[in-house]
Amino acid sequence: MGVEIAVEGLGKSFGPQTVWRDVSLTLPPGEVSVLLGPSGTGKSVFLKCLVGLLRPEHGSILIDGVDLVGCKERQRYELRKLFGVLFQDGALFGSMTLFDNVAFPLREHTRYRESKIRRIVFEKMEMVGLTGAEDKLPGEISGGMRKRAGLARALVLDPEIILCDEPDSGLDPVRTAYLSQLLIDLNAQIDATILIVTHNINVARTVPDNLGMIFRKELVLFGPREILLTSTEPVVAQFLNGLRHGPIGMSEEKDQATLEAERARYGDGAELPEIVPQLEPSPGLPVRDAVRRRKDRLVQSLHTLAPAAQQNVLSSLTEHEMARYGLRRSTRAGGVL
Repeated sequence: MGVEIAVEGLGKSFGPQTVWRDVSLTLPPGEVSVLLGPSGTGKSVFLKCLVGLLRPEHGSILIDGVDLVGCKERQRYELRKLFGVLFQDGALFGSMTLFDNVAFPLREHTRYRESKIRRIVFEKMEMVGLTGAEDKLPGEISGGMRKRAGLARALVLDPEIILCDEPDSGLDPVRTAYLSQLLIDLNAQIDATILIVTHNINVARTVPDNLGMIFRKELVLFGPREILLTSTEPVVAQFLNGLRHGPIGMSEEKDQATLEAERARYGDGAELPEIVPQLEPSPGLPVRDAVRRRKDRLVQSLHTLAPAAQQNVLSSLTEHEMARYGLRRSTRAGGVL
């Protein structure tokens, strides 16, 4: 199973410009998490800090019990081997075939014979649906295929942690849907810890086990998907519902007078939407144990949610899950029974 990443009090600046401060969250092992936030809030910077490409000014990143921030360079090098990274543009070498692009990390970081490299590359390319495209150049294929080739390359060293920087960037909705299903299927097969940075509302609603959001240089919320999907926190509700009214403006943050005028016009928010079902693995793949682990944590924190949010969470659970947790549905506004 993938490893846990525990981030505590993390802060990052570039000179006088603070990107974010005091970020604390735990990425549960073997689960899929998504980090949201308006453009320019430092989500990609956060990924680069996690993998050790950027050094934060303060805080810790515990990976497999070792602090990536404070450890020696040799330990940092070993920790990076746990990671596979899917960059925003795929980051493929244009002069190399897809086969050679995917094989590149194996040739750089291992002493495997070419026969073993070929076996691994073909296995990973089949996993992402690129069988038969091994001899093509990146310029000869679609953006979606380039993303999948980048993902295959991220998988060749069998990472326990996969970081995806806006994997849907530049893709149409259909290709984004295929890529979303692919990430869920990969998690079902290899149980890796996956963190996705995205602006895509549909990805955020349907893919992850856990959701987080950065705004105004801080982590607003992070937790099981159901908690954020039922949140009345203004910035979270605005972003997940794609609304114009709310704290986020064209320049990211609106002034208080504008917010008060919107509140007078629209109220404090619409009725909470139903929780959209999460994507399930494709037929024939294992059931994701991550779902059970997440729902265990969710039920433990159910009492902290508002009654309306509790009812939405209960509506999203199956009868079998209700029985397993000893819950029953309430027709009253009081929440859990």
